[in-house]
Amino acid sequence: MSNDQPDPGVEENHLIAERRAKLAQWRAAMPAYPNGFRRDALAADLAATYAERDGAWLEANPVRVHVGGRMMFKRVMGKASFAKLVDRSGALQLFLQTGTLGAAYEAFKGYDVGDILGAEGPLFRTRTGELSVRVERLQLLAKALRPLPDKWHGLADTETRYRQRYVDLLMSEQSRELFRTRTRIVRYLRDALDALDFLEVETPMMQPIPGGAAARPFITHHNALDQKMYLRIAPELYLKRLIVGGLERVYEINRNFRNEGLSTRHNPEFTMLELYWAYSDFRELMELIERLMRGLCDGLYGQRVLKYQGRDYDFGQPFRRVTVADLVCEHNPGIDRARLRDVAYLREQCAALGIACQGGDGAGKLQMEIFEKTAEHLLLDPTFVYAYPAEVSPLSRANDADPFLTDRFEFFVAGRELANGFSELNDPEDQAARFRAQVARHEAGDQEAMHYDGDYIRALEYGMPPTAGLGIGIDRLVMLLTDAASIRDVLLFPHLRPET
Repeated sequence: MSNDQPDPGVEENHLIAERRAKLAQWRAAMPAYPNGFRRDALAADLAATYAERDGAWLEANPVRVHVGGRMMFKRVMGKASFAKLVDRSGALQLFLQTGTLGAAYEAFKGYDVGDILGAEGPLFRTRTGELSVRVERLQLLAKALRPLPDKWHGLADTETRYRQRYVDLLMSEQSRELFRTRTRIVRYLRDALDALDFLEVETPMMQPIPGGAAARPFITHHNALDQKMYLRIAPELYLKRLIVGGLERVYEINRNFRNEGLSTRHNPEFTMLELYWAYSDFRELMELIERLMRGLCDGLYGQRVLKYQGRDYDFGQPFRRVTVADLVCEHNPGIDRARLRDVAYLREQCAALGIACQGGDGAGKLQMEIFEKTAEHLLLDPTFVYAYPAEVSPLSRANDADPFLTDRFEFFVAGRELANGFSELNDPEDQAARFRAQVARHEAGDQEAMHYDGDYIRALEYGMPPTAGLGIGIDRLVMLLTDAASIRDVLLFPHLRPET
């Protein structure tokens, strides 16, 4: 910063000091931060209700309102002033006069943009036709000690937007609308599943055994039980216990926790929809996803072609369905399809691609390494990838015709996985064997391999009907449907590295 430019930090500290001085004077004169004011109207409701009423009608039919919100603009013009009051619904203009307010008008002149006010008075229309409140009583409800960012630029620094989401929301209607849209997306999913007779449930966040996904868990300790506990990486094994218990159609929308890195696609805690559907299979889940995606497009935007990061995506056309093996060959023309289960050959291919492998990796794991390196990021249009190897799908039902594979799929859009679904493995002996294989991988150094869950095996031994299970990443879905480039844009309070 050059010597002739003011330091914004120093200027802000000066403004904060001035506002603290005002607050001290206010405290000496009256109770600070009063809680007796009650509003009876919102800006948007007033605008809609009286949209067709002109000034003459409002003069003949007085409508007295109590409005409250944050003052985002003020213009003092001697004996009369205007202010813009913003509540959760929108903005409303206040008109203030010294002849009406007296001492309260003089106090108003000292109020700052950002202060929270309560105002009472009749509605009227200005000469320009703007619906306004002619203020007869005014009260300062909360003092803003920190100045708001410049109204034209808001929070220009992206990281500051994430760290100070409260200021971002104050300054950006676009940000507020994004999170309203997120709520609408979740509500739509709930309504759609409820209409299909699914039951919403809650399962434990702290678990004695982490399961349901391949991921590193967060570890904690329960003092009273003197027991190691894990923040859940997935609710899957508990939800399938409910299928055993006869609930048959269940879902949960809630948080999962995975001890992994931060990126534009990953946050250590994230929201998932998981559902389990007895007497169904993975094909019906793919059909369900197509219906849900089209319903979301219709409900949110009234069209099925959406733009994401400058590219159009058509959700009106049938989604592509293709196997893992087909994609490995499609994006690696030199690979011999006949040798896709030859471990030594696949290791050579991985080495040529710069993929590091572990000693215990089999053909299924090596196939997936090649798929993730060369094909996954190129799956732009809505695509179901199915026929995943059993080696990387320890909870999925093996395919009847080819047990090397499972009846599992993942759903991709814009190069990102949005959902994972499969026909569930309900054979307790097969599941126990796969758990043991996972334990061996864990002992060999794979920190994401699953633990052995003996109680889940016991539940399966009571009998679980044929079932299909699905997980949808809500955060990534919201990213897609709101044209957000980073997962941090769709999380109110994303995890960040400590401030320096």
